[in-house]
Amino acid sequence: MSNIPADLSYTAEHEWIAAPGAEGSVRIGITDHAQGELGDVVFVQLPQVGETVEAGAAVGEIESTKSVSDIFAPVSGEVVAVNERLEDEPAVVNSSPYEDGWLFEVRPSSDDYRSGLLDAEGYAAQLG
Repeated sequence: MSNIPADLSYTAEHEWIAAPGAEGSVRIGITDHAQGELGDVVFVQLPQVGETVEAGAAVGEIESTKSVSDIFAPVSGEVVAVNERLEDEPAVVNSSPYEDGWLFEVRPSSDDYRSGLLDAEGYAAQLG
């Protein structure tokens, strides 16, 4: 069974969203289930800081030894940070998907950005 932290929100596309931080931004990554399905991550392409993203739109890619998968923005807003560590160490997505392997941060353009997201129980149910 995948690790599914209860304090995060999730998307059907296997991304997690952490609660807003001090600056009002949310941290985004891929779930333990997603990294397991991908296999060894060898490259990560992330959106640029300052870029405006739309919920549901592809904003980057994760390349593994098995495939290339799109990264989708789970919320609309402005990208305020990216995990630069992934440029040199993309495999940290596999070893620490919820901590060191986060992907990027977005300052949501709306307070209701959580509508349509799943809680841990809903995400677990989706996985079966």
